[in-house]
Amino acid sequence: MATKLFKLGERIYEHKWKALLGGLIVLIMTAAAALGVGAAFTGDIEIPGTKSELAMEVMNEKFPSDESTGNGSVQLVFKAPAGAVLDDETIKAEVEQVLEYLSSDHDLESIISPYDNYSLNATKEIAYATLNYKLPAAEVGEQSTAIIEEAVQLARQAGLQAEYTGNIGSVIPEIGGLSEIVGIVVAYLILALTFGSLLAAGLPIITAVIGLGIGIMLILLSTHVMEVSAISMTLAVMLGLAVGIDYALFIISRHRQSLLEGKSVKQALAIANATAGSSVVFAGLTVIIALLGLAVVRIPFLTTMGIAAAITVAAAIIVAITIVPALLAIAGERIRPKAKLVAKQEKASKKSLVERWGSTIVKYPLPIAIMTIMLLLFCSIPALNMETGLPDNGMKSEELTERRAYDLLAEGYGAGINGPLVIVAVAEKGNDSSQQITEALERLNELPNIATIHPPYFNEDSSAAIINLLPETGPNDRKTKQLVEEIRLKADDLSAQYGVELMVTGSTAVNIDISSKLTEALPQFAILIVSLAIILLAIVFRSIWIPIKAVLGYLLTLTTTLGFIVFVVQEGHLASWFGIAEPGPILSFLPVLTAGILFGLAMDYEVFLVSRMREEYARTKDARKAVLAGIKNSGGVVVAAGLIMVVVFASFIFVEDGMIKSMGLALAFGIFVDAFIVRMTLVPAIMTMMKRSAWYFPKWLERITPSVDIEGEAIIHEMEKQNSSNHSV
Repeated sequence: MATKLFKLGERIYEHKWKALLGGLIVLIMTAAAALGVGAAFTGDIEIPGTKSELAMEVMNEKFPSDESTGNGSVQLVFKAPAGAVLDDETIKAEVEQVLEYLSSDHDLESIISPYDNYSLNATKEIAYATLNYKLPAAEVGEQSTAIIEEAVQLARQAGLQAEYTGNIGSVIPEIGGLSEIVGIVVAYLILALTFGSLLAAGLPIITAVIGLGIGIMLILLSTHVMEVSAISMTLAVMLGLAVGIDYALFIISRHRQSLLEGKSVKQALAIANATAGSSVVFAGLTVIIALLGLAVVRIPFLTTMGIAAAITVAAAIIVAITIVPALLAIAGERIRPKAKLVAKQEKASKKSLVERWGSTIVKYPLPIAIMTIMLLLFCSIPALNMETGLPDNGMKSEELTERRAYDLLAEGYGAGINGPLVIVAVAEKGNDSSQQITEALERLNELPNIATIHPPYFNEDSSAAIINLLPETGPNDRKTKQLVEEIRLKADDLSAQYGVELMVTGSTAVNIDISSKLTEALPQFAILIVSLAIILLAIVFRSIWIPIKAVLGYLLTLTTTLGFIVFVVQEGHLASWFGIAEPGPILSFLPVLTAGILFGLAMDYEVFLVSRMREEYARTKDARKAVLAGIKNSGGVVVAAGLIMVVVFASFIFVEDGMIKSMGLALAFGIFVDAFIVRMTLVPAIMTMMKRSAWYFPKWLERITPSVDIEGEAIIHEMEKQNSSNHSV
């Protein structure tokens, strides 16, 4: 691979403008195609085959619905002024005037008044109207939302509290906000400090944006081929931008190092593409494999999330080994480190901060390793109490109308109104099916934590019924999850006694089943990627112990990250620092997603750091010098790459969406732990203590293991031979 990338680098140097133009043409063509056909994202997060999904299928079969089921709907919640009630004639007239104003929206199918749906609560202070739209939820336009906002203002002017919640609006996430721009600006400053050149600092940003643009357009096109959840786009942007900058950083750093050694621009470019480019391809493929490995858990929306993110990573790899060299060739000598700066650095007697850190680790490896492991284990403790779920309006900021509507509904009808359960009852064939269902349902009253069981709604032949059950607790409360389990356990007894099959579904039950399924999938996925890491690293580093050490470090990174997320998001500590409005369960797919992404990125840093150690050890057979050389030559780049990753992911912490916020927080903290605590601290300490045994590899295994030269050593040795022969002649 190194040889091919070397030749590719030479050809790109000779045809630099064509290579750059080709990349821009690809970007323009994909953009034209994607914008021409539009996007078809789905907002659904579901797992086929769960008990709640099977119950939903039975319900749809027994109660065929019309095509409007997936259309937009909104609940407009009213609360009377203090000391008043909603059935007062004056207040009733105000409410009806608000609803009359809403009728001006031609996209509305129907408006069901609080006085028609009998939704006044016991004190008659709170009620809600239901707005049903003609269009699918995602197609209801901003004009409809504006009309609702105006109607709400009319109600508030009349002294009523009015809030609304619903499913209308585009599911496509907003990209390119202020937080992302700030992240890019900070990344540029880090690159400028790393390179000491504003021009060199700008190149990774430019190429990352090109790669990300191509990746995003390909994802938009893929939505017409497979179902892609809207949240997939955000993950793809996060990852594509971060790795795009980092991969360009690695290649440009190696290019400048070769220029510093006196090589020509063409030689330096080809060497950078062969060496750092090989590492980028290997590391990027590792990330892609980890993302595609999400398919193993057999959860469709998680699989498509992995595919979408893998597309942007693949685009980042291709851009890194094609467009980055083209821009380096165009920049030419302007990228070469300035002679004065080089002379100053050579004259300086003090070591860099990274080198001093490496010397400290090598001098005191045992205490540093012990303290690091104890710190990581301590931070992992909260993960033992992790609870997962899907965020609801109750976890949003009180500044949002959705949250205030959630609170009003809970105040008026109890917390369970926001998390109703739907019971589907199907009786065996017989003359008394309705009676059987009624008697079976009465037995549910024996269970705890039930606020209300509404009367059953039967189908035409009375062989099946739908029952709405309101728990006493909210949708993400542990007691609600226990109630779902207890209903399912009791359903087995009722089936035998009454001949009635009871199934639980509804959005709350679906979310509970999704969380349970994803929690079960985490160990399975972890075993897969741990096995993959051991095999890949054993091939690369020709060592038994380095892969095991790398995997143990990765597992510490993962548990520490999950512990931190539980500490902040679930338990609420430091929540205000990160703009978390309300503590709540961890996003159900976050642990599996974090495990996959951190694995790929952790292996990136492991490869870039340890490969330089291996190169030095192969030359000197001195394990201590190898550790110091690895930190000296690659440590600064790993630090810069880690900082950029942290900044890019952290920029997503300050968006409004709770799912995006928790993903950004988990990935930013995880990269910080892995890059700075595990790779730059624990790994050198452990390798120093292991000495030469770190590089042990049985001869029989050496013979059957394929050789992979990710650092392009063969290319460098060949060039050195050619230079020696030229000098001798």
